[in-house]
Amino acid sequence: MKVIEVIQPGLLTTVQDSGRYGYQQYGVPVCGAMDGYAFTVANLLVGNNEGDACLEISLLGPRLRVLCDTAIAVTGADLNPTVNDKPLSMWHAVGVGCGDIISFGEPRTGCRSYLAIAGGIDVPEVMGSRSTYVRSHIGGLDGRPIRSGDTVHTGGSRSILTTKLPRRYIPDLMTENTLRVILGPQHHRFTEKGIHTFLSSEYTVTAQADRMGCRLEGPPIEHIHGADIVSDGIPPGAVQVPADGLPIVLLADRQTTGGYTKIATVSTIDLSKVAQAQLGDRVRFLETSLSEAHRLLSEYRDTIDGIKHYIQSNTQ
Repeated sequence: MKVIEVIQPGLLTTVQDSGRYGYQQYGVPVCGAMDGYAFTVANLLVGNNEGDACLEISLLGPRLRVLCDTAIAVTGADLNPTVNDKPLSMWHAVGVGCGDIISFGEPRTGCRSYLAIAGGIDVPEVMGSRSTYVRSHIGGLDGRPIRSGDTVHTGGSRSILTTKLPRRYIPDLMTENTLRVILGPQHHRFTEKGIHTFLSSEYTVTAQADRMGCRLEGPPIEHIHGADIVSDGIPPGAVQVPADGLPIVLLADRQTTGGYTKIATVSTIDLSKVAQAQLGDRVRFLETSLSEAHRLLSEYRDTIDGIKHYIQSNTQ
């Protein structure tokens, strides 16, 4: 069912779901939504499954025409969303009607918004996922960002919900963030001074930040015998340190293997902070333990379960 027509595409708007798993052994990145929390909540608010495909909108958003009555929710970065030039309440499922115009203005906070549509976005699955991987032209709408004239289809009609998320579940998007990390897998390839530099310094997000990774600027991290290693697997949130000593946090579209030393890995729940970081935002790294990272992830799942229960209890 056609539900949205693209009038203007915005800077970078792509179809993303929860990711493409099971193919990294063949060199295929996982991809998927950068901010997993905002993505998941957007889907839940409109009655979708957690992993249904949404539009991921980066910094400068699109202008869209609604083609049939449906429900939408916008979460994540505040990119000043409107419906018919009137402010659209974020983190809130709202009904829109045929002919309505959804648009976005100047970014206020964060970097990426998620627009979920009741029924989910229906595009062909490629290797089990609808996520767009632009570099290889797979998934989404012909493997590319949306463009003017595109139409977006949903997987079927759903009841129009009008659920508003309680404030306690809405994250504050900050320009300064602490990222909890587990050292390794190659932290032994760095000097004691290098590790101290990494854990005690402030780093700034550079213009070289995209879906593949976030390059940071700050004090160089000292290696023992150079940055090169035999290529091995790259987990989400891996912090590579190439020869210049400046860290790169690898994200959703990261390569599956890499030959630079990795000093640490960012905890899963803090990856949303990196996904929402803009040019000039600042980060620090805080060492944590594997057990603490597991506890935080369990706490995250409890939060998602709490949101599900709230929506089920308060659906109008």
